Amino acid sequence: MNKSKVKEDIETFKGKVVHFKYNGSRNQTEEFDGTIENTYNSVFTIKLEESNSIKSFTYNDVINETLQIFV
Repeated sequence: MNKSKVKEDIETFKGKVVHFKYNGSRNQTEEFDGTIENTYNSVFTIKLEESNSIKSFTYNDVINETLQIFV
C-alpha cells in the first residue's frame, strides 16, 4: 500500500461517520467514531462525534496500522 492509494481511499469516506481504532504508545488503544473532514498532502483531519474536537493523522499512520479505519 502506498500513500497515494491510502489518500484516495480516505477521500472516499470524506463526510461519512466512520469508526477508528488508534494504537498509541505503550499498548494503549483508543476507539472513537468521527467524520473525516479534510484531506491534505500529508495529513487528514477527523471531527469526533462525542466531543466535536478535531484530531489529525498522517497517511503513514494508516499504512503502519497505527490507525485502523472500519467502515
